[in-house]
Amino acid sequence: MNNSIYPCITLKNQVTQAANFYIDVFGNGKIGQTSPWVVQIELSGQKIMLLNDGPTSKPNASISFMVMNTDTEETEKQWNKLITDGHALMPLNSYPWSSRYGWVQDKYGVSWQLYTSEKGDTTQRICPTFMFTGKNLGKATEAIHFYTELFPDSKIEGIMNYSEEEGENIDFVKHAQFKLNNYTFMAMDSSMEHGFDFNDAVSIVVECADQAEIDKYWNILSSEGGREVACGWLTDKYGVCWQIIPQNIAKLISDPERAQRVMPVMMKMKKLVIADLENA
Repeated sequence: MNNSIYPCITLKNQVTQAANFYIDVFGNGKIGQTSPWVVQIELSGQKIMLLNDGPTSKPNASISFMVMNTDTEETEKQWNKLITDGHALMPLNSYPWSSRYGWVQDKYGVSWQLYTSEKGDTTQRICPTFMFTGKNLGKATEAIHFYTELFPDSKIEGIMNYSEEEGENIDFVKHAQFKLNNYTFMAMDSSMEHGFDFNDAVSIVVECADQAEIDKYWNILSSEGGREVACGWLTDKYGVCWQIIPQNIAKLISDPERAQRVMPVMMKMKKLVIADLENA
């Protein structure tokens, strides 16, 4: 899967170990681009960026990763590796929605929902999943519409609300699935007191073909209560963190000599300007 949207996890001074760990846990993986700042891995063809420096916040379950398995043994093997030095958020068990499901936070603080279904609910194996809680409680549906209206090749594949019997507001989302530029995300509302919210330890990267794309996503995502940060980073009105970057960013910083010119220019920017980076 070669997609222009993918997640980034900040794991300071742990990216090499984490890359090898996740490839071992999930199999069918490889290490792609590497640099002093980034290790990019592919799991089942999906890109995940592991960032070696940047935000000081730690990953939490506000953005977890739903792993779609078709075999209970596979789910159990993944669980046994992820739970080592981690802890369970929901125990591995049989549930009405899955023959074998568990929610685990691994030793790096990253949260994984391991889901088993014979039919397979999506062709994408690993799906970032937003949890709207705290001040964002009840905003999952609004956010899904906001995102799918912004990005091309997007659609809402399904929104399931809670029932009255479940003791939640029936307008809240129990589970939703949607695509942004053909990349599958999931979302839910949760009224439980979790003590966390979205932060910049897990962000969503958007690779842009040109400056017009960067300008469009930057201007819309940072508006209406969003916030410009630095170096192509912003937070949207829900607190979700995004990196809006040019497609050729890897080329610009892969050569150490050129990177020494490009990085100081980038560090002074909020929104990235491709021409200025290319001319550095």
